[in-house]
Amino acid sequence: MCGIAGFWSRGRVADPVGQLRAMTDQVARRGPDAVGSWLDQDLGLALGHRRLAVVGLGEEGAQPMASRSGRWVVTYNGEIYNAEALARRLAVDGSSVRGGSDTEVLVEALDRWGLADTLEALDGMFAFAAWDREDRRLVLARDRMGEKPLVYGRVGGSFAFASTVGALRTLPGFDGAVDPAAVALYLRFKYVPAPWTIHPGIAKLPPGHWLEVGPDGPVGEPVAYWSYADVVAAAADDPLPDDQASLDRLDEVLSSAVAAQLRADVPLGAFLSGGIDSSVVATLAAEQLDRPLRSFTIGSPDADHDERSQARLIAERLGATHTELVVTPTEALAEVPHLPSMWDEPFGDSSQLPTHLVARLAREHVTVALSGDGGDEVFGGYNRHVWLPRTWARIGGVPHVARRGAAAALARPAPATWDRAARALPASRRPRLAGLKAEKMAGVLAAADEAEAYGRLVSHWQRPTELVPGATEPTTLAHRRAAWPAARSLAEELMAVDALTYLPDDILVKVDRATMAHGLEARVPLLARPVVELAARLPLSMKIRGGEGKWALRELLARRHPRSLFERPKSGFGVPIASWLRGELRPWAESMLSVEELGASGLLDPVPVRAAWDEHLAGRRDRSYELWDVLMLQGWLREQRRAVHA
Repeated sequence: MCGIAGFWSRGRVADPVGQLRAMTDQVARRGPDAVGSWLDQDLGLALGHRRLAVVGLGEEGAQPMASRSGRWVVTYNGEIYNAEALARRLAVDGSSVRGGSDTEVLVEALDRWGLADTLEALDGMFAFAAWDREDRRLVLARDRMGEKPLVYGRVGGSFAFASTVGALRTLPGFDGAVDPAAVALYLRFKYVPAPWTIHPGIAKLPPGHWLEVGPDGPVGEPVAYWSYADVVAAAADDPLPDDQASLDRLDEVLSSAVAAQLRADVPLGAFLSGGIDSSVVATLAAEQLDRPLRSFTIGSPDADHDERSQARLIAERLGATHTELVVTPTEALAEVPHLPSMWDEPFGDSSQLPTHLVARLAREHVTVALSGDGGDEVFGGYNRHVWLPRTWARIGGVPHVARRGAAAALARPAPATWDRAARALPASRRPRLAGLKAEKMAGVLAAADEAEAYGRLVSHWQRPTELVPGATEPTTLAHRRAAWPAARSLAEELMAVDALTYLPDDILVKVDRATMAHGLEARVPLLARPVVELAARLPLSMKIRGGEGKWALRELLARRHPRSLFERPKSGFGVPIASWLRGELRPWAESMLSVEELGASGLLDPVPVRAAWDEHLAGRRDRSYELWDVLMLQGWLREQRRAVHA
């Protein structure tokens, strides 16, 4: 696990070594163990690397690395989990691998098989730049599900790439302008979706793509070498039966994926929240380790956001060495100012805070941590996967004009009014979060089609351009029904859209940045290629059953643990932002949301933001999600202004 950076300039660079070092210094936390560079000054080409040594700890893993023939040079971030099998294939083909580094396997595979066949063969998480000295071409590539980041663009007189946007900001001629369209997208989704970044002219390479580039920029568009949308479409024509044999196959494939990701020459552990996904991964890891698993849990003094007791019970059954940390509001406030420097774009998922803290905790004991991320998207774990198809089946045939009228009536009372009304009902019939549910239902009723309904459910600010004067919000996959993957059901379409958008641009960004900020490698077995391809073929009944998602994963756990340990409502891996903003975090938030501070960038209209803040403080409506987005944006903008004037 590492950080990569580099550039290609058509003209000679005055100080290429210093320029490259400035870039790699910006990704130093991703790779604290070593720094490396490779330059061809006549071509103006520079490849840089920061290393976190995990497999092959000696010089055999140093990067950038050239193939034995000298044709290919790579700088690479990630882990190739089938490296040993590929090394054996290379040996049969006459290309020996001398050390135990997966980097050597990658570069020798490129040399022997070429780019297309190498990408097809890789099973892992990766982002790399590879220079073909014979054909004089530079290619960038990113893993299938988007676990590792890669950004690129033209900066000054050079083409540049890196693991993070921050590395590009060090280059002479970087334009630090903020793209208003990207800000609008961010305020809607709480992240900047690919291929956009917060800066115009800088792009994210989409998952499952490679791109050829030259000194003047990309040569054509990114090329897909694998597509999750295609996997979903193919699975619709080749489903597995709903039987024990399919469950056995999932057990086998997932166990193998976990086993492959246990390979490390450094201490290894697992995040354990007490939820289904992390419990499955930790359980399968503990079964295959020859030593006690190290497990790590973050908790909250707020009982509604605390799952330490459940995680502790799972850890005890596994015989794990378990470590917990409780996050108090005071500790949270101390960490909040550091968040913008970890996410080098605005990022508003409030679970970034506990993710950062549990990563820091784990790094005190291990260098690699397995994570349960990906289960919700691949196995149908979000409420919207269950609720929206069921609801749309009932209301979709009602004329839109009638639904809009019902939505207006439902939205007229404030959410707090619905909450008070619910408290008048007997406890056995009292709906939880009545106001929030009424608000969501009103949004779905008002939608013209399923895509608009889904878009409303995944949006924070429903009309973000009202906050960003002059911005035109681009249309994304979330709102383009015709572009959705061709799945067997609406629920599976929603899962696929989440896997193509929310997963790589929010969940995996959160995990990557939080762990890499502490030099910790996170591995995600539920997103291994064999797992996602098999999961796509499972029938919907093995994902959603009885109104609950992730049925197959629950059954795998039931083979190993009593159901009482995991068959319970999940509180979520988050923090009580709503109450904190009205309490301990209020002074900080008030300073960030003042009219003067909001107007400092010239990007935001303070009026709707202040209205949301007043509404939240008065308790009329929970606006914590929208406000957290603005607060993280404000923190990021403040960080950028500070950097400019440093």
